[in-house]
Amino acid sequence: MGLLAYLKTQFAVHLLIGFVFVVSGLVINFVQLCTLLLWPVNKQLYRRLNCRLAYSLWSQLVMLLEWWSCTECTLFTDQATVDRFGKEHVVIILNHNFEIDFLCGWTMCERFGVLGSSKVLAKRELLYVPLIGWTWYFLEIVFCKRKWEEDRDTVIEGLKRLSDYPEYMWFLLYCEGTRFTEKKHRVSMEVALSKGLPVLKYHLLP
Repeated sequence: MGLLAYLKTQFAVHLLIGFVFVVSGLVINFVQLCTLLLWPVNKQLYRRLNCRLAYSLWSQLVMLLEWWSCTECTLFTDQATVDRFGKEHVVIILNHNFEIDFLCGWTMCERFGVLGSSKVLAKRELLYVPLIGWTWYFLEIVFCKRKWEEDRDTVIEGLKRLSDYPEYMWFLLYCEGTRFTEKKHRVSMEVALSKGLPVLKYHLLP
């Protein structure tokens, strides 16, 4: 076992990484709070600053995925599509079967220079999670209650508000929930059959 591999197994190193993330996150959140003074004066400058502040935090998590855990994320597409990545606002729909799927999405954002400006549609409870939820608030993340009757206008207004975002932005949608199970899939497909909808093999109903 090499030195680096050995260090990765040490609990003290794990604590150090967690400590750095928490402390830097709190500092970043405080600076973000201060940037609110810019909102009425120069909204676009506020947004640009918060993109860079968020990048300082999110990049630590991407580092853990790529460097620490040696996870490889491979993108399969054509060159014409790749050439446009990071050069326009886009909505990206992703599968969300595992807890770390959001990190894989952020890894792709990092590769194309939109990690700091990336957005998600998140459940409202996450707004109150320290560090991540607070950072999302300053990034103008769209929060939903997971009740379409109430969320429809919230999502539409959120996207309209972000339409003039000064940085190229990826809006990431994880449509299937975080825990895909055989039981959930079976129940979901029973609903699909009762409504005359297609039966899906690897996905739940939206």
